[in-house]
Amino acid sequence: MTSVTHAAPGRWRRGGRRREGLRALLWLSPWLIGVSIFFIYPLLSSVYFSFHRYDMYTLEYVGLDNWRYLFQDPRVLTSAENTLWLVVVMVPATVLFALALAQLVTRLKAGVSLFRTIFYLPSLVPMVAGTVTFVYLMNPASGPWNQFLALFGITGPDWFGDAAWSKPSLTLLALWSCGQVTVIFMAALLDVPKHLYEAAAIDGAGAWRQFRSVTLPTISPVLMFSAVTGVIYALQYFTQAMIASRVASGATDSAGNSFTPGYPDESLLTLPQWLFYVGFRDYSMGYACVLALLLFGASMVFTLILLRQFRRAEEAA
Repeated sequence: MTSVTHAAPGRWRRGGRRREGLRALLWLSPWLIGVSIFFIYPLLSSVYFSFHRYDMYTLEYVGLDNWRYLFQDPRVLTSAENTLWLVVVMVPATVLFALALAQLVTRLKAGVSLFRTIFYLPSLVPMVAGTVTFVYLMNPASGPWNQFLALFGITGPDWFGDAAWSKPSLTLLALWSCGQVTVIFMAALLDVPKHLYEAAAIDGAGAWRQFRSVTLPTISPVLMFSAVTGVIYALQYFTQAMIASRVASGATDSAGNSFTPGYPDESLLTLPQWLFYVGFRDYSMGYACVLALLLFGASMVFTLILLRQFRRAEEAA
């Protein structure tokens, strides 16, 4: 009788836990279904197709041939170097520029709403329209930017026609359209408690010391978010580079007019662009899946490195 009495509450507790687990799965089911359909299934499919020669019609198992060709494709190294340049140069420049703008606007005594709107407006311009306009503005022959520089005796370069200036030109485009990141930083800066600045000022800390010891530690989660999303965005950089190359080269898709991706001299060829041309122009979907997995792995590695660095910085602070 005693064993039955003790067993019943145990079964009741196990049944309660089971019901709670099923209830949790029920609430999580929309997310689980979405992740399974839009992430896990495409990822597993990419791994499967990477071992096949697939042209959208026929499927042939080729083993590691696609992976071996990855180390023989000369454009993979070129596109990887260009993409890495964007990650190392464009992302830090954009984050720091947006943080500087946010710091400047939050310290203004008047006109905050006006300047916030001015800085945010470029981010509302569609990517294609903004890139086309930017290329024409920086045209060395007829663009107003070089004409403005000529007033000061400066000879402007061929911004999007010179391989040495093409990626810095895209960086300028990114700085021009960083309004969304600027607004996020502004919200973070306005949430920094005022009493922390007052305590630092009483201790004799100057503006730079306050920024380093108060502002940066407080907004570090937002800074980490901006850096991680910026790196992922740079690894997926496609539209602006492709449109800038096409407009600067004057190429179209008309018959008899072929376009070499990455103009000028493949300086704007990024990994997503090369993936697109391999998959949807050459119809080599198996090799395109290899490039997609390479991008996925690079995104994971960079994200883990950034998270570890931010964690170390927080522990040191």
